[in-house]
Amino acid sequence: MASVDIQQLNEQIQADSAFLTDIRTEVRKVIIGQEYIVERLLVGLLTHGHILLEGVPGLAKTLSVQTLARTIAARFQRIQFTPDLLPADLTGTMVFNPKTGEFHPRQGPLFANLILADEINRAPAKVQSALLEAMQERQVTIGDTTFPLPQPFLVLATQNPIEQEGTYPLPEAQVDRFMLKLRITYPSRKEERDILDRMATAPEILVRSVVSPEQILRASETIRRIYVDDKLKDYVVNLVCATRTPAEFGLDLKSLIDYGASPRATIFLIRAAMAHAFLNGRGFVIPEDIKALALDVLRHRIILSYEAESEELTADDLIARVFDAIPVP
Repeated sequence: MASVDIQQLNEQIQADSAFLTDIRTEVRKVIIGQEYIVERLLVGLLTHGHILLEGVPGLAKTLSVQTLARTIAARFQRIQFTPDLLPADLTGTMVFNPKTGEFHPRQGPLFANLILADEINRAPAKVQSALLEAMQERQVTIGDTTFPLPQPFLVLATQNPIEQEGTYPLPEAQVDRFMLKLRITYPSRKEERDILDRMATAPEILVRSVVSPEQILRASETIRRIYVDDKLKDYVVNLVCATRTPAEFGLDLKSLIDYGASPRATIFLIRAAMAHAFLNGRGFVIPEDIKALALDVLRHRIILSYEAESEELTADDLIARVFDAIPVP
């Protein structure tokens, strides 16, 4: 790509990303610290990539999503997942009209731009699976009719660690549909004191809508034009392939990984890196963009063996070994 094209793209990015400053300003009125969550939520928003947030209760997972949604002039729905939830509670159902003698569809809460699937792993698998068509195809079938979902459409799901009481593990097919899986940790001591000062006695904080769906869609189109060098594409492919055939890359991980990352991981990692470059005002991807998002893209796509679990290894540990073995272009 010619340098003049990069220059033009950088100027376009500056124009199309101006609203990000307003979003960050509004979110920081409520959310203290947690820059990691905010940045990753923006990556998902700009790439229409669904996000799974995992952490113990009380770490502002739900609050972060709700606050981001309030900055966007779009329809937002929160769905509280419970053991008695039914698939029709998400998608909607056919309702009989006695006056006309006909059935007509009543659309469920999935027909919104932003969906907060709160504590998604507290509902049984059949309900979690009801999200699959919406997440992958961005459409919902009610009866014999298929309805497109509004654009942008984004599922932001929270879950408690599976060791928590009353949780169900998500099916692998559904987990793979999430672009990013975020691990939410406790705030620092200073951040917690700031949270106390702001939240314990302060009145309700008002968050303004500062961006329209059209602006988000326009930014998404600009992100698709961000330049990715062939060497970086090969680097991403090598990272993902090393989780499947580690021996080819000099890694002794075969006994620790039952299944490596899917090709969807390759696509999502490039898209996430392009969005990260956009957030940093660049029209091209650099290795740091890939490194910044790789853990979030890969950690839920690697199925560990019993041996790895017995050694108390995590997916993050094995991904770190892969990064050490694959040379950076």
